[in-house]
Amino acid sequence: MKKKTLIRLAIFLFTASVISLSFISAQPVSREKTMAAMVLANKYFMEKWTDVGKTIITERERPSNIWTRGTYYEGLMALYKLNPDPAYLNYAVSWGEFHKWGLRNGIKTRNGDDQCCGQTYIDLYLMDQSKGERIKDIKACIDNMLASDKIDDWSWIDAIHMAMPVFARLGFVYKDNRYFDRAHEMYLFTKLKHGTSGLYSTENHLWWRDKDFDPPYAEPNGEDCYWARGNGWVVAALVRTLEFLPEDSPYRKEYLNTLNEMFEALVKVQREDGFWNVSLHDPNNFGGKEVTGTAMFTYGMAWCINKGLISKKKYLPVVSRGWNGLVNQSLHPNGFLGWVQGTGKQPSDSQPAGYDNVPNFEDFGLGCFLLAGSEVYKLK
Repeated sequence: MKKKTLIRLAIFLFTASVISLSFISAQPVSREKTMAAMVLANKYFMEKWTDVGKTIITERERPSNIWTRGTYYEGLMALYKLNPDPAYLNYAVSWGEFHKWGLRNGIKTRNGDDQCCGQTYIDLYLMDQSKGERIKDIKACIDNMLASDKIDDWSWIDAIHMAMPVFARLGFVYKDNRYFDRAHEMYLFTKLKHGTSGLYSTENHLWWRDKDFDPPYAEPNGEDCYWARGNGWVVAALVRTLEFLPEDSPYRKEYLNTLNEMFEALVKVQREDGFWNVSLHDPNNFGGKEVTGTAMFTYGMAWCINKGLISKKKYLPVVSRGWNGLVNQSLHPNGFLGWVQGTGKQPSDSQPAGYDNVPNFEDFGLGCFLLAGSEVYKLK
């Protein structure tokens, strides 16, 4: 056989294999397998943390109503809505009751990390509105913020996820636009004014985590630093805010436009294995599989597909690759999730992540995983 023919055959076989692998990885995970994966991962956690009030001890001791655990309960509530196991509801209610439905640092806190638990408190209140104690402190906390003119509290993008959906839920519960208005003001301040000229890149359509990462700060390859989980927090925040925003709200266009811009940017940097790197524009800076950013991007895109807000044809393969990666490459047979980057603010923090590496907090990664699974499960 001639050399040119051999080369052409080799190229054809290689191309065919790549297309085949791409086709397989883009196939949706079955609903049964998706539910089984969520149940397994959650079972592992609930059996490990039987005491909902047990403090979390890493380099120091923290109460169990901090943002990491609040994010987990967001995912648990999403799972419960699809699989109403009484044990799930009891686990969430018992957590709120242990903390007397309060916030770390009390009702005067303006810190979104303290307020994240309020998302689940309000969701549980909506299930039984005779239980006014569930919402009392989180409402008082946010009302204190409404009583001032300060709108620059969300100086790091994680805070958008921790707090913005709380405002949206209160606006929904009380039919009071002041909550929607203030959340929008605070969001825009973060987007347009924090740091040099806002934390959102109008060129790359991704977010810098805080002012410390504004240019001229750069990754080792010279690119801007766009941390996957930080951008995932924003995606989740906008989705969870839109969920409770009135259909005629003037703010919907802004949030949807931002999501669409982000999704366009994220598609370009998804890994072949379905994951996203911790550094979205520098795959060599602690590159590799990472669950939390991947899960939140998958969650946001799947939610928007389910609502008919983005192209299913374009984004379903992206979502399927992401969820395939999470289920098949991160989830252990006992329910433990590997490849979770622990707490931090940049790609180099809590490294290395790995399949067998236990992060300093196991709760928020699971919350992200359950949120993603809950929307993938609903896909038709």
